[in-house]
Amino acid sequence: MTPSQGTTKLLRLGVFRKPTLQPTVQMGRRLATDADIKETLPEPLQQTDQRFQSFQLRGKVFAVTGGGRGLGLTMAGALVEAGGEDRLPEPHEEFYTAQARANPQFGGSLHYHPLDVRDRDSTNQILSAIADGKNRLDGLIAAAGVNHVESAINHSAADIERIISINYTGAFTSATAAATQMLNKQCRGSILLVSSMSGTVANKGMKSSIYNSSKAAVIQLTRSFAIEWSNIDREGRGGIRVNCLCPGDIITPMARMVMDKTPGDKGDMGV
Repeated sequence: MTPSQGTTKLLRLGVFRKPTLQPTVQMGRRLATDADIKETLPEPLQQTDQRFQSFQLRGKVFAVTGGGRGLGLTMAGALVEAGGEDRLPEPHEEFYTAQARANPQFGGSLHYHPLDVRDRDSTNQILSAIADGKNRLDGLIAAAGVNHVESAINHSAADIERIISINYTGAFTSATAAATQMLNKQCRGSILLVSSMSGTVANKGMKSSIYNSSKAAVIQLTRSFAIEWSNIDREGRGGIRVNCLCPGDIITPMARMVMDKTPGDKGDMGV
């Protein structure tokens, strides 16, 4: 067997299966053919009425704050594609497009409920109503958040109050309201708090000290909730998983607003 034949055989056995393989990569003494390249590529997704077959969410109910557009709506759409039913607090033009596409295509559904996450009583009432609909609440994504790009010495008291009340207090209020329903209905659900890479690092060129610190607080809040709600009591209540997501640079409407305000800092910006 020549080196060229041996290399080709190894390729077809899968030894050299690399998704980044390019047609110009030299294989032994010859270039890889289109047929060789095709064999290295993953199988295409099967077209079904549910995109994520490994994550069956049919019949389960989720609430997503900040789900009217951007990252929150995208994550809500992923839940729907797995067959889940989503309840979103804030509508936007993007929401109606996603709603029309989600219902017939994947079997899940999107529904809108007006909500201000800073209002604890309203948040408790809305989450209670959502949970009562099917006597369950399986998950919450707390994605509501705002940013304010300004030097630290120029942040007003109103700026600070607004950012903290939505990013931190809003996450606290949403999570506790969801956990209350999960405990009452003995539904061992999952809660995801959306923080940011800016909660772990200070981004060069991004003057958002209050935003950054509010997102750092969300990370520690997640740890505290996870310890408090993970245990299962004698009545079977508990077992709630709490995790935190810290995204990097994602071009959301809020991120685009920040970039438009500080165009020179696009390469250094965290979301």
